[in-house]
Amino acid sequence: ASADRLDELARLIADLERTGELDRALEFLPDENEIEDRRNRKEGLTRPELAVVLSYAKINLYNALIASNETLEDFLEIDPQRYFPDVLRRRYLDLIAEHRLSRQILATLIANDIVNRMGPAFVQRTQADTGASIITIARAYETARIICRARPMFKEIEALDHVVPANVQMLMMFEISRTLRHACYWLIEHYGEDLDIVKVVGRLKDGMRRVYKRSSSYVSRALHARMQKAQVEWMSLGVPEKLAHNVALLILTRAALDIVDVAAERRRDVIDSARLYAKFNDELGLYWLHDSAEDLEVDGRWQAQARSNLRDEIYRLRRQLALSLIKQRSKRDPRDIVDKWLQSHAVEVTRYRHTIDEMKLRGEVDFATLSVAVKELEDLISS
Repeated sequence: ASADRLDELARLIADLERTGELDRALEFLPDENEIEDRRNRKEGLTRPELAVVLSYAKINLYNALIASNETLEDFLEIDPQRYFPDVLRRRYLDLIAEHRLSRQILATLIANDIVNRMGPAFVQRTQADTGASIITIARAYETARIICRARPMFKEIEALDHVVPANVQMLMMFEISRTLRHACYWLIEHYGEDLDIVKVVGRLKDGMRRVYKRSSSYVSRALHARMQKAQVEWMSLGVPEKLAHNVALLILTRAALDIVDVAAERRRDVIDSARLYAKFNDELGLYWLHDSAEDLEVDGRWQAQARSNLRDEIYRLRRQLALSLIKQRSKRDPRDIVDKWLQSHAVEVTRYRHTIDEMKLRGEVDFATLSVAVKELEDLISS
């Protein structure tokens, strides 16, 4: 594990030890002094140590799922093929939920999947950042996995064993897991403890599929260039073209969640919503804000949290603007809506553009500069 993940793993080990689920000395895991030394040397856990932590993280998550008062049948309902063999589903689908070990089987598979794909500290970190319960985090992950099409991509990547270098496979898996983490946080923010896997998948899945599939019909010039660059880079590493394209499309995901949800709320075609987002992206140069926030270098958890908050604020403002302009069942072209808004706010738009252009001339951008840029965007939208 890289040194920047050491703090998360150290907190997880300490929590497991405090609850009596882990004996650090028995499992030959580093004590606090050794962890501090590794932190200073910018080293992480060894692979055998990681394997131990991974196992205990699964046990901990399994126990929490079993102990919760919540049903797990919604996981089975949304994706039954993941949990039981084909022959059992064909013959006994109506009886599976009544199996005496159904809850234990589901909890085992859910815990294994989350920890394997997202890492041992994912649930703990998400709890600390969002305050969500463990069952809600599990539901957010399951929902994100489905609407982001993660499962088929993981399978394609795993099928490339001995075809592309292992580190290339790991990089793609990391890109997917990072996308899933952002999607989980979005789902928890919007639905909280009321998150219903079946209902949310029904609301978002088809729209997300269309946003991914039809990106060429609406995406902004800057984002298209960024996706093309990512696809070329993956292909240069030996990744097949189709998979490289699908991994590059993950860049769309965070904005796509808002696009699809706005379309659902306003009962508009999802591509209309996407075109409005793309038009504003081009006209106001919002891609620069996103790219600059993404490129901010951080040192430690709190700076990473500050960067995340900055990104989320940009998305929040874009969503606020879209909701204010997209009317229910309207037939107006979204690009005409944007043009009219820009004309009616010409003075404010010009001032905003001048501010952003001045910032760009500075070259390297820091937190303070971007914070001012986001405030300028907020003032423009509120005008």
